[in-house]
Amino acid sequence: MAELEKAFLQLEGGARIPCLFNPSSITLGRRNNWAADPMPGKGVSKLRYVGADSGWLRLDLVFDTTSDGTPVTNYTGKIMALMDVDPSLPGTDQATNNARPSTVTFHWGDMHSFPAVVRDLGLSFTYFSSTGVPLRAQMHLELRQFEASKAFGPQNPTSGTPRPHRVHRVQPGETLDRISAKYYGESTQWRELAGANGIEDPLAIRPGTLLNIPRKGAP
Repeated sequence: MAELEKAFLQLEGGARIPCLFNPSSITLGRRNNWAADPMPGKGVSKLRYVGADSGWLRLDLVFDTTSDGTPVTNYTGKIMALMDVDPSLPGTDQATNNARPSTVTFHWGDMHSFPAVVRDLGLSFTYFSSTGVPLRAQMHLELRQFEASKAFGPQNPTSGTPRPHRVHRVQPGETLDRISAKYYGESTQWRELAGANGIEDPLAIRPGTLLNIPRKGAP
């Protein structure tokens, strides 16, 4: 079975921050600004174009390190740092306050976003070890377009890319064949689930494990 494409964030210098799980959905948008010159005693005025706002992209990411017990902040901390000023960027001049955070581009297979900056970030830690180490987190991320770009273009932004994958949290008593029946309507797809998640022993999955659920028919 073909290996799943993994999404990642790429910084200006080329460094990559991996997404442990692919997002289940991606939302993007743009807005044009129009204005009118209303006059007393007149009807509706003709609109005139007054410029475009930057585009935006929103996605929710899941991070889980329960398999090895390492802090999930090893991953989330790198993304949070994208909101800090990066003095190593070309053109930075602290004396004139000419400094900014790094731009970032979201990649998933053949899909590449516009160069963007992190405008808004929300992070929730949802599972901890017995010693208080955060092992699972959910992050809401909003990226704002940094400069003009033809990324996405007029076509559907997901055209030509792997079909998005859903994420399922294993509940007590659940087995791969039951999960297969839930999402695909038949229990026989459990082998595809095992392969997509690198599971060697389908009877050993633990409650709380997050599974990628490929869309039916996805490679």
